[in-house]
Parts: sequence; structure tokens; C-alpha cells
Amino acid sequence: MIRKGKFYFTSESVSKGHPDKVCDQISDAILDEILSKDKTARVACETYITRGLVVVGGEITTRTWVDVEQIARNVIKDIGYTDSKFGFNGDTCAVVNVIGKQSPDISQGVDVGGAGDQGLMVGYAVNETLEYMPLPLVLANDILKNLEKARKTKTLPYVGPDAKSQVTVEYVDGKPQRVDTIVLSTQHTEDILDKTGNKITEKSKKEIEAVAILPAVKKWIDKDTKIYINPTGKFVIGGPQSDTGLTGRKIIVDTYGGRCPHGGGAFSGKDPTKVDRSAAYMARYIAKNIVAAKLASECTVQIAYAIGRDEPVGFYVDTDGTGIVADEKLAAVARKIFPLTPRGIIEHFKLRSPIYLQTAAYGHFGRKGLPWEATDKVSALQKAVK
Repeated sequence: MIRKGKFYFTSESVSKGHPDKVCDQISDAILDEILSKDKTARVACETYITRGLVVVGGEITTRTWVDVEQIARNVIKDIGYTDSKFGFNGDTCAVVNVIGKQSPDISQGVDVGGAGDQGLMVGYAVNETLEYMPLPLVLANDILKNLEKARKTKTLPYVGPDAKSQVTVEYVDGKPQRVDTIVLSTQHTEDILDKTGNKITEKSKKEIEAVAILPAVKKWIDKDTKIYINPTGKFVIGGPQSDTGLTGRKIIVDTYGGRCPHGGGAFSGKDPTKVDRSAAYMARYIAKNIVAAKLASECTVQIAYAIGRDEPVGFYVDTDGTGIVADEKLAAVARKIFPLTPRGIIEHFKLRSPIYLQTAAYGHFGRKGLPWEATDKVSALQKAVK
């Protein structure tokens, strides 16, 4: 049911240089390199990063070989950690490889097309943006994309790779009206500190606001919008120098910004036999097509599996009272139109291709060019509900 009255909803995002996101990107870069040579590989790759050290572990079963150390270094340098002034350097850090093989107890069920694990996966879509994504998350991502571009083009040469954004949107009767609050914390060099040495200059704040924030949110802000840039004052020490990182810790950033439930499983570093990833993509695909077909203004889809079994043990569609037909009917129709077995999902999206590194920052959903973002089932859904 559409919530009545005024309320505020907040989502956050993190940059490519956030330690957890560095790890996600390394894990997915390794996955991509393996799949480019061995499409049947089983990959569950985890990365840990801290001061001067990267540890890559997990379980990988493959017929090929990849240079894990060099892949990790390339990702780190591409992000922008190439100078000691930002506390980490892809050329000089240590990289430790402790990867093992997948348990045969798991693989015997997966080899015949079953799910790689038990669990529940959630997909969501809402019609408040062109991407069918929640507006606060879209804006938080766009701010950081602008900041990254400004850093790499030297428009803001003092900005470092590590950053976080947060956007609070005011809603009235379920519809976004305006942006109430924006928070942006970005790593930077010492040369933009004021005379106290404890905070960045107002000039730098205005530059960051003009280049990164305003182009993303100008349609939604007004005179009462509050903008906080580096509210603690300064952010010189950042990245892995200030905080450890680990694959799979930014699951809300990766999905829908807290707008809907989460199944709990992370995505990055996992090959598509892991339904944590592939079924979450299918759940998004279903939800997005239902909303794009104008059968609901928002939709949540849950799919559940038992390890080693191919058919879902649970399937659930919830339009929160916005559906033009009963949720039970939408669920029945969706089960007929969309492939829900792990093998069917993999084949439908061609998930054994090396497409994953691009998803490891700024979210896995609402992105152009990804197969689960297609709306090619709209017509089939509309016909089926009639």
C-alpha cells in the first residue's frame, strides 16, 4: 500500500576507492579473467585489504590459470591508488594468494544443474526513476560518478579515490518531492586544508559541490536543502590505510539502498551457479518487467532455493498494494514466463561471460547494457494477465 503523508528516505553509496569496493572489484576481476578462459569454472573469490596488504582467498575450481597477483594490482592502480599520498600503492603493496578448491560435496549437486547453495534472493523495481530504481540511491551513485570523473580528469586534482555519499529524499504520499539532505565525504590531499589544518577550505567545498553534487541533484534541490561536505572537517587518511576492506560487505549499496528486504547473500566474486548472484539478477529482471509493464508501480520479488535442487522452493511477488491484478496471479504468470532454474537463468542471461567487474561499483542494478536490466518481457506479461 502506498504510504500516505510525508516521510524521508535515505540511501548511501560508496566510491570505487572505498576499501570494501576495492575488494569487490578485485574479486570480480579475477572471476572475469577465469570465465574468459574457462566458462565452466566454479569461483567463490574473496578479497581482504588493509595497510599495504591484499589477501585473496576462497574456493576456485578451474582448468585454467590466471595471474591473481597481477589482476589485483591492475585493479588497485586503475582505481587510483598509485601514489603514497593516498596511503596505498598497487605497485608496492603485498599480495597474498590463499585460494583453495570447491568442496566436492557441493559440486556434486551443482554439476547436475542444482543451486550452489540454499538461500533466498530479492529483486525490486519502482517507477520513480527512468532506471526503475529508488531515487535516493540513483542520486547517491550519480554524485560519486561525477566525483570520480572530476578526480580522473584532474578537474578536482586534490580528491582521492575513497568517498561516500548519502542522499535523503522527502516523499509525499509515496512520491519523491525534493532532496532534503546530502552528505558527501571524500578523501583529499592536505593542500586544501585551511589555516587550522583541521578542515578543508570553503573554496574547495564550493568546487566539489559545483562539480560533483549539483549536476546530479539540481532538479531536486531547493533553498532548504542541506549539503554537508566532509562534515568531520578533513579526510586525508583514507582507503585501506584507514579502514580494512572485505568482499561482500556493501550489499545494500549493491542492491536497492535499503528500500526493500535483502536476501543476505553478497554478489562479487561468485560464478553464476551461486544463486546468491544469479537468482538475485533474475528477481530484479522479473520485478522490473512487471513495473515496466505498468502492472504495478513498485514490485518486490523473492526466490528461494535448496542446495543441489534446480526448481525454487519458494517464489513470491509483492506489489505493496499497487498491482492492477492480484499478487498471486502475477506470481503464477511470472513462473510461466521467466526461467527460474539455475541453469535456465545462466543460459537466459549468458552469465558465463566475463561481465562482472563493471557491476562491482555503483550497484548491480539500474545499469545500462546488463541483461537483467532488459524489459523484453513486458508484452508477454501484459498478454498473460489478460
